[in-house]
Order: sequence, then structure tokens, then C-alpha cells
Amino acid sequence: MSYFVTGTDTGAGKTLVCCALLRAFAAHGKRVAGFKPVAAGCGEDEHNEDAKALRAASSMQLAYGQVNPYCFRHAIAPHLAARHSGVRIELSRILATYRELAGQADEVVVEGAGGFLVPLNDRQTGADLAQQLGLPVILVVGMRLGCLNHALLTAAAIAASGLKLAGWVANVPDETMLALEENIGALRERLPAPLLGVTGYQAIPDAQVAAAQLDLELLNET
Repeated sequence: MSYFVTGTDTGAGKTLVCCALLRAFAAHGKRVAGFKPVAAGCGEDEHNEDAKALRAASSMQLAYGQVNPYCFRHAIAPHLAARHSGVRIELSRILATYRELAGQADEVVVEGAGGFLVPLNDRQTGADLAQQLGLPVILVVGMRLGCLNHALLTAAAIAASGLKLAGWVANVPDETMLALEENIGALRERLPAPLLGVTGYQAIPDAQVAAAQLDLELLNET
């Protein structure tokens, strides 16, 4: 089973959780591939750091372009980054690359760009991509002020798209957040999917550490 991973917003911790999922699936003997269809913010090598992390966490030898078909230099909204580069993001190209990966891997972990409804071109959003992929969704909630509203709105958008919310992860990017456990509890009561784990604050994020904090068995129960 493959998954589409989205977040409450940019910086919620999607890449860390995606890499943790890849490492956890691989530890169960699965052939796994990370896939970041669109990345905005690339270095001089025209590669994106998050996409490189997904590639490194994959158990298969993958060319960079298989992991990240669209990479843009400026770290701005994807449709704007594409426009500045004179490119239009085409979902058909993304789907073709995904199918190639899915034909080789047991599990593909797809990392969306930004939040669920981020525009990808003049008409389509991340939600349209998720719909066309047709994968169950894992929501990464960046635990910080405002996350309750962001998480519940995102869950509602996922449901409105006709997709299944398979689970959610509480990622802690801010060690100073007040009432952390109470906020997690509020989301457990309200989100219609299991909490797969809490990836605690790390000054230097480590996907292997985060993988140990996830319970993949809960995915089998949804």
C-alpha cells in the first residue's frame, strides 16, 4: 500500500515523517521509494534537499528525476515557482512517474508540496493530485499554535476530496509549545483517523529516531 503525505502547512514536518515511514516500511522487508512530485527551493545542483532526503531513505537505487520530476529554484508557492521558470506543472507527468515507481516498489511514499490545497498550476491543487493518485492520506500536524484549526480544516478538505485519511502524525517542531499533550488530545478526539505516533522535537531531525516513534500496525486497522 502506498500513501500520500500532506501537512497542515509548510514546515509541519512532512519530509521527516516521510523518511521515517520509508525507513519503517523498509525495516519490515518492503521495497520502498520516496516520491516528491514538486519541490520549490533547489540548490546550485538543481536538486532539492527534501527530495534528496527521500531518495536517501528509499531502499531502491533511484535516479533523482524519478524521485522529483519538478524542481524549481525559488522556495515559493509551486505554481509561482513554475511560472517564474516558464514551466507549467502537469499532473499527467507526475502520474506517469508515480506509476513507474509503483511498478517497482512495494510501497511508495508521496510527499505533497506545502499544504493539501496548495496551487500547482492555474487550475489544479495538491488535492487534485491526491485525487488522481487515489492514495490513502497521512496527515502530518505541525504541533504549534494554530495547529488545531489547520488540522481540522485539512481533514475536512481530504474528506471533501473523497479520499481516506488513513492516519495522522503529531510532529513537534517547537519544543516550547504550551499544552502540547492537551492539543494532541484535542486532535485525537476530533480527527477521524488514528494517531500513528508523536515524532518528538529533535534539534537535528533524525528519520531513524522518528521511525521508532510510529506504529504502522495502526494503518492496517483503518
